[in-house]
Amino acid sequence: MYRFFIVFAMAFFLSIQFAYAQHETRDADRQALLKILSDVEQGVNDKNLDLMLQHMDEHVVVTWLNAEVSNGTNAVRGYFTKMVGDAKTTVLKRYETHPIITQPAVFYGDVAVAVGETEDIFFPHDRSTFRLDSRWSAVLHKVDGEWKIVSLTLSNNVFDNTLLNELKGLMLYIVLGAFFGAILLSAFFYFLFGRKHE
Repeated sequence: MYRFFIVFAMAFFLSIQFAYAQHETRDADRQALLKILSDVEQGVNDKNLDLMLQHMDEHVVVTWLNAEVSNGTNAVRGYFTKMVGDAKTTVLKRYETHPIITQPAVFYGDVAVAVGETEDIFFPHDRSTFRLDSRWSAVLHKVDGEWKIVSLTLSNNVFDNTLLNELKGLMLYIVLGAFFGAILLSAFFYFLFGRKHE
């Protein structure tokens, strides 16, 4: 009986140590993911592509807000260079992103899935600045002790967003303008032709 108690106590103690070690390991992994998120944010906002790309797998797949897909780090660099810059051929002068993780990352061995949201600020060449609240999800793989992004997807609510609300406001102004324009035009023709028949 005494021997059984000793074996049970040792097994219980080892299980606690194992669980604690696992918890510690995941805490370190979560901190590593937060560091990646911070570097990606800084890389985008400072136009420092190397800072962002160092955390991406060579064969990363990124789906952007405009539904374009970049396969590989070279394609990601090419997309960003095409979209953001001082040249008039680019779409944006600047692009800022402020992402957060909205729930704890889920780990599957050496694979992690993280999701969150971000407030994106766009500075186009040919119009005023606008903001979009977007969602993102990322899949990361740990290789040789280092986490790398293998897939990143950005998305936005196509049924309710800043640009749609802006378009709705513009349509309202157009309708009101047409309405009052029709009234003024009718009054003009009345005074021009109607009074002649009186």
